Amino acid sequence: MRSAAADLRVVPENQSPFGYDRGMEGWDQDAHVRAIEHAGYTIIRDFLSPAALAEVRRVLGFYLGSHGGRNNFEGYETERVYTLVARGRVFWDIVLDPRVVALCERFLLPNFLLTASQAIQIRPGETPQPFHTDDSFYTVPRPRPMISLSTIVAVDAFTAENGGTEVVPASHVWDDARIEPFIGEITAESPTRQAPIAALARPVEMPAGACVVFAGTLVHRGGANRSAAPRLAFSNQYCQPWARQQENFTLSVPVEVAREMPPALQSLLGFSIHPPFMGQLTASHPAKALEPGYQNRVVAQAAAAGARLPE
Repeated sequence: MRSAAADLRVVPENQSPFGYDRGMEGWDQDAHVRAIEHAGYTIIRDFLSPAALAEVRRVLGFYLGSHGGRNNFEGYETERVYTLVARGRVFWDIVLDPRVVALCERFLLPNFLLTASQAIQIRPGETPQPFHTDDSFYTVPRPRPMISLSTIVAVDAFTAENGGTEVVPASHVWDDARIEPFIGEITAESPTRQAPIAALARPVEMPAGACVVFAGTLVHRGGANRSAAPRLAFSNQYCQPWARQQENFTLSVPVEVAREMPPALQSLLGFSIHPPFMGQLTASHPAKALEPGYQNRVVAQAAAAGARLPE
């Protein structure tokens, strides 16, 4: 079974105009792994090239303003753009960034999946998001091996004033007994109930183009935006191949767009098999659905048998 990194190595040289063919020179994999293991997060400060950052801004410019927050968790003064991977080729490169793929291969099983891909713009006046973990819907007792790995990329610089992410260092290894006293704060609608856990948190301050990578079990939140300008970022998240994805990319990404994607990205969306047969499509490989002229096998079999669907 080929890994995502193996697929990356067959991409023709200089294919990406955004700098993602530059390789891993200067990348200290072990240092980033140690940081995640110890604190629950690490920062890649030179993550986006200037060209990639400009292209991200250009693509998101088409969509910002179309989807405001619907509750305190999403943020009433926060805009979100979902399914980024379908909206611009630059996001294909970013999802497949070899440094992030390498970290996923360290912490997740082969055939890991993309589980979320969204932009988040926090406008001035936004209150702090409730503290949470990105994998709270996986009801596996804590502490546990990593089920998901998250990234947040700063399109605008993150500061303590403009809604930059706040993390609780080392909270990724808390067990259920340790996290239980904070459940009220983690799920609280009122920012005033966040004080006990906020005292343990620290802001992630990083320049535009930097990326924070963290365990899905890490307690964190989007901070309050007390500045005069919006703060834009985006998040790609990855999960174990056996875990249900937050977004059903095989339906949300238009098939004509998915067909153009590199095989490694198609696999991350869910057009892949996790042994022995998780993800199968009527006993065949799901990538067949992307082949030109594909016909649903149930439809084809019913037509051949003279049966109606459904009978």
